[in-house]
Amino acid sequence: MNPMKPSNDAPATPGDSSAQKLRFAFAIATALGTGYLKPGPGTWGSLVGVLLAMLSHPFTWFVFVGAGLDMSLHAKAPLLSGSLGAFILLVPSVAVWFLLAYLGVRSSTEVAQYAGTKDPQYVVIDEVSGVHLALMLGLAPLSTLATFFHASDAAAFALYTGMSLLNWKYLLACFLLFRLFDIVKPFPCRRLENLAGGWGIMADDWMAGIYAAICLRLALHFHLL
Repeated sequence: MNPMKPSNDAPATPGDSSAQKLRFAFAIATALGTGYLKPGPGTWGSLVGVLLAMLSHPFTWFVFVGAGLDMSLHAKAPLLSGSLGAFILLVPSVAVWFLLAYLGVRSSTEVAQYAGTKDPQYVVIDEVSGVHLALMLGLAPLSTLATFFHASDAAAFALYTGMSLLNWKYLLACFLLFRLFDIVKPFPCRRLENLAGGWGIMADDWMAGIYAAICLRLALHFHLL
């Protein structure tokens, strides 16, 4: 297969290292093939983003093992006390988002170049990353920076976010808000699309995620959910 020829599929040459790298880029950019689902690949990608945001927060796994409520009590969950507890609860979902952002920019750049299209429809890593950002910013309780210098406050901060990520009303509202802004693309989303390579693919969805997070926070503040 000619690597310069536009295509909807990853290259099929198994022994070529460049082809293997491109296949990896396709796997990331399409969220393991989610981008090929019909109709509305962006909607499917957003659903993957919601699921990933849930699974990347340790509280979800605590619930899976039946210890979710006990994890809120330091006496029963000593690992969540002190600085280690703050690290366990705060870092993973944020780290996953940064990893998504990094891999998303690189993979979407490579796939767009291979396809010969600025933003191929089957690239959905931008939706995955965008809705993940919306949930992090929308559900984390507002606090001062001082919170993060006190381990117990930081752990409570992260615990609240983790519990919110299991509330179906919050998840549904954030998903719908993100899809709305991702489709409508209010200022400066369309301008961000003009950024070079994968930055243009990813950045407009990050902006849509910020808009969704603001609206979600307002809905929570006025007890609309």
